[in-house]
Amino acid sequence: MTAAPKLVTCPRCQRRNRVPAAAKGAPRCGNCRLPLPWVVDAGDGDFGHIADTATVPVLVDLWVPWCSPWRFVSSVLEKLATEKAGELKLVKVNAGDAPAVSQRFETQANSTLILLSGGQVVARQAGAAPAAVLRQWLEDAVTGQVAS
Repeated sequence: MTAAPKLVTCPRCQRRNRVPAAAKGAPRCGNCRLPLPWVVDAGDGDFGHIADTATVPVLVDLWVPWCSPWRFVSSVLEKLATEKAGELKLVKVNAGDAPAVSQRFETQANSTLILLSGGQVVARQAGAAPAAVLRQWLEDAVTGQVAS
């Protein structure tokens, strides 16, 4: 079951847009055509459809609710998704509620980031890190300068 479209406000013109959990390409504002941030929640039932079919790199945020440092990381990731609108899809997965997704990626840490391209793991980052480290890791991973 795929999640319902999210309402996303365009950072340029402030128009609210419906952004589907899965689609070809990347979402754009219906008014000004600016690329929109693509942030989606997924679980065991819809992860494959949402993440594996994306035509842009997918940053998977496997998190657990009781990890307090991850609250900070989550806000950094959403900011990065906004900065990389049209180039990146952020898929947030509560690892406690999605054991099959956690098992698929053999996650050991409480919270883990995984970058996918075409459904394949490109890079991973276990545990929380400062914003500058996460930003650099993502840049390196997207450009292929980091090993998984």
